[in-house]
Amino acid sequence: MAITVEEKPDSREGTLGDTAEITLRYLIRGTADDGQARAALADNTPLLYAGLVRKTLTTTPVFVDIGKPDTSVWDGVVRYGRWRRQPDTGESVFEFDTTGGTQHVTQSLQTVGVYAAPGRVATDFQGAVGVTDSGVEGVDITVPVYRWSERHFLDEEMVTEAYKDNLFWLTGRLNSHQFRGRETGEVLFMGSRGARRSDEDWEVSFHFAASPNRRGLQVGSVVGIDKGGWEYLWVQYEKVEDSGSERVATRPRAVYVERVYEHDDFLKMGIGT
Repeated sequence: MAITVEEKPDSREGTLGDTAEITLRYLIRGTADDGQARAALADNTPLLYAGLVRKTLTTTPVFVDIGKPDTSVWDGVVRYGRWRRQPDTGESVFEFDTTGGTQHVTQSLQTVGVYAAPGRVATDFQGAVGVTDSGVEGVDITVPVYRWSERHFLDEEMVTEAYKDNLFWLTGRLNSHQFRGRETGEVLFMGSRGARRSDEDWEVSFHFAASPNRRGLQVGSVVGIDKGGWEYLWVQYEKVEDSGSERVATRPRAVYVERVYEHDDFLKMGIGT
């Protein structure tokens, strides 16, 4: 009796999306040999199904009689999924995230509306946000922050203890030269993770965040402010008399831009610029 492979009624279970998978189920009859059962399953199922590639074939004995192989029955399961080639040494994989970051600001870009009570004149705070008798409260806003990760597959000879120390000391530092098309001081190295993939290479992930440099900013009456992407800007306020409302107003007196991160050469990572 020839070996037969018949698809089962509960076959073709599937999942859509990035992790798309389809499972085909079969009954294999006519052999007591597991190798023949798997070979028959492979010969009678397609390499591609619904745009997915055949990933695994599994055979499980249901009833096997070596003396009567013609009566033997096997369950066969074939799983299809997206094709993903294992990266070679020297290749890279990139992921990104543009969901932004949160920043507390005490100055608006522009006051677009002022509404005073009848018979009153609103005080001009020159863009200060949330002014109270005790100070300026400000508000939390979402600002552009571009995060990305790179997975590099590095030769084992490159990933020495000295190289790991370099990554350790570079963590929390800014690029001292242009990096990935971004200006000096815009890219913050968030750190790395590494694991040996084989006797020949390591898989090392690098995590970065970018914030744009800004030039020519204005805060109240203070103009011509330049601020690096990861520099910290804060405002000193003073109490002055507002001639319009004849009240004391809290207004920007000076703006300070502070450097809080060290710069370093990202070429030390060995992943180019």
